[in-house]
Amino acid sequence: MTINVAIPTPSRHRRLINAAIPTPYKPKPLTIELIHRDSIRSPYHNPNESPAVRVQRGMNISIARLSYLQAKIRSQNSYEAQNFPQINKHALFYVNIFIGQPPVPMFAAMDTGSSLLWVQCSPCPGCSRIFDPSRSSSYASLPCDSEKCRYLRHAYCTPNNECMYLQGYGIGLSASGILSTEQLTFQTSDEGTMRVEDAVFGCGQSTNEEFALSGVFGLGFDRVSLVSQLNSSFSYCIGRLYDSNYLHNKLILGQGAIIDEGDATPLQVIGGLYYVTLESISVEGIMLDINPSIFRRDDSDVDRSLMRSYSESNKLCYYGIMSRDLAGFPTVRFHFAGGAELALGIDSMFHQPRADTFCMAVNPTIIDDQHMKYSLIGTRAQQNYNVGYDIGRKQMTFQMTDCEFLDD
Repeated sequence: MTINVAIPTPSRHRRLINAAIPTPYKPKPLTIELIHRDSIRSPYHNPNESPAVRVQRGMNISIARLSYLQAKIRSQNSYEAQNFPQINKHALFYVNIFIGQPPVPMFAAMDTGSSLLWVQCSPCPGCSRIFDPSRSSSYASLPCDSEKCRYLRHAYCTPNNECMYLQGYGIGLSASGILSTEQLTFQTSDEGTMRVEDAVFGCGQSTNEEFALSGVFGLGFDRVSLVSQLNSSFSYCIGRLYDSNYLHNKLILGQGAIIDEGDATPLQVIGGLYYVTLESISVEGIMLDINPSIFRRDDSDVDRSLMRSYSESNKLCYYGIMSRDLAGFPTVRFHFAGGAELALGIDSMFHQPRADTFCMAVNPTIIDDQHMKYSLIGTRAQQNYNVGYDIGRKQMTFQMTDCEFLDD
């Protein structure tokens, strides 16, 4: 482009010179649509399902994820894992990717709790979508002595000197395949495409019968993850979680990830999992007098004018309608190290499992009657936020926004 600039000359006057200055190259952001399981764009969308059924499924996903992560942390194994059994029925967000040359479409579950991107490869009886590496001109398996193979803790060598990985997914589910490289093609949010050459991925060859899924898009961090291959940063924006017509959820990988907006808090990566430090909780500006290492909710904070509905283990529910009976409910804020805040409104703090009953959506981290030593920030708490992961600078950012504003 052409820019007018003022350049000093030997004379006492300055003259205007019309100079052509090259514009620095700026990589195009790799922006991918995140598809909610119940979105009208999802193959799992059921228009006859009630909102209560969808909300309850989301709660079940959160509980199962807690159980899985606890098992992973306790064992300190390297199983790259999705967060629940029957993964095809319970994954919350998916991405469309194309793999190989010519490109083959796959529908993979997004997961920040695992690091490896893998897809189902042939043969796979009963799979709705499979990738046949023999038909791709850009496919290459990795040998056992490759650097990437050595990074895997659970890997072994095949008779053909190919690197075979093994992944455990909790409660009897497992997957294995060949660690490989391939061309990935993504449909960007502006209806364009972007390619990633020689991306490391898993070519799945053996799974349990219950594992009817075409792939997992792992966003955890280690040396074989796509995150580490794409500038070690990513961000995602989650909008109205249970609105099946909301189409503005998005994931941005590498250059262009929104990691500098909003509040920042230190980020730790341990065993491929992401950790932030929760320091305190406030309600309408008043700090709760709680031990930061425990963060148990005090029932006395709830308005006792509501009639208690039913009490299952660790659930607090009341008869009523959220939009009517919780009007004016104070904002709850989670305060993290470094001054970052996550504000939880009514839709993040409560859910409506039945037409006449609502329940608190914040529960103790209890598994088998034992309190865990960590907390889990679920997707419900992150809705209406852009969340940035800057692994290089070891920080996470929270920015409250409508994801639709990020479409441009």
